[in-house]
Amino acid sequence: MKKILITGGTGYLGRNLANFYKKKYKVFLGARNNKQNFLVKNLTNCEVVPLDVSNIESVHDCLNYTKPDIVIHAAATKFVDLSEKFPFECIDINILGSTNIVRACINKKVPTVIGVSTDKASPPIKNIYGLSKSCMERLFSSIKSYSKTKFICVRYGNVTWSTGSVLPIWKQMYKKNKIILTTGPYMRRFFFSVNEAVSLIDQALKLKNKLNGKILSAEMKSAKMIDFLKVWTKKFGGKYKIIQSRKGDRQDEYLIGQDELRYAKEMKIKNRKYFVIDFNNLLKKPNKAKVNATKINKNIISNGYLTWTSTKNNEVINIIILTISVFVAPAPTKASTTSNVEIGAAKIS
Repeated sequence: MKKILITGGTGYLGRNLANFYKKKYKVFLGARNNKQNFLVKNLTNCEVVPLDVSNIESVHDCLNYTKPDIVIHAAATKFVDLSEKFPFECIDINILGSTNIVRACINKKVPTVIGVSTDKASPPIKNIYGLSKSCMERLFSSIKSYSKTKFICVRYGNVTWSTGSVLPIWKQMYKKNKIILTTGPYMRRFFFSVNEAVSLIDQALKLKNKLNGKILSAEMKSAKMIDFLKVWTKKFGGKYKIIQSRKGDRQDEYLIGQDELRYAKEMKIKNRKYFVIDFNNLLKKPNKAKVNATKINKNIISNGYLTWTSTKNNEVINIIILTISVFVAPAPTKASTTSNVEIGAAKIS
């Protein structure tokens, strides 16, 4: 049985990845929180290994013990405001940590490494967290020319109900005094379920030979926070209050920045659209994109869509309607899996 090491393995995504892969692979979860390690071991029945990605010796020790065939690098500090306040912590984990993973995996001849990135890494980058993840993406792309290890990144938006997601934070605020504090009611954000996040990572793994040195992203739901808040207060009562914005926040998020369109292509898998960014391949005819967000009706929060116009065939992609049920669904009580997700093969043009 092949082995997978998941860094940041005791987090929300890591636990779901463990439950998804444990029937097919021997799964190791690497993390540095010993208390959390014990709890997650009981939740997943997977072995948890001490791992501090910012310490190269710890990374080597972990790889020596686990001897993985695949590393899914999900360890990160991902809070935008805390990364601005404590930049060294963000740099140590997200940049130095990713560098340590790359060096150690090359040294140990690990066949495949998948790095988990974020839409905050797309230009224009407004915060240290986004910059740190952009560095990881570029590192994974640049290393292709002289490494036998395959390095791939996946990029997506906010994973709903994950640690740091606005939804559990709002839920706590609402329970306390029925007042939800918001720093950016007119910010637009992409949302992804944890099942979709796991599915995207698995898709990258299935296509590892074609995606080496590239970034894989997919269609995602998007909406303005004000629309979420209006639906929340109408359905459950209470009210929301606007407070001062946080350092590092930006008004809009972009799956693919304007400057990245010259490197990006579209592909289809089972009638779903994905995007591949290859910084090693400059397109002769770059794509064009624009972003809109439009309210539809009382049953739909917003129609946030990225319009991607290809200069080759003028194809327009309307990305996703986000319904009320997606937003107000209760937080899952158990780590979910995506074993029922149908994934097919694809050709990348």
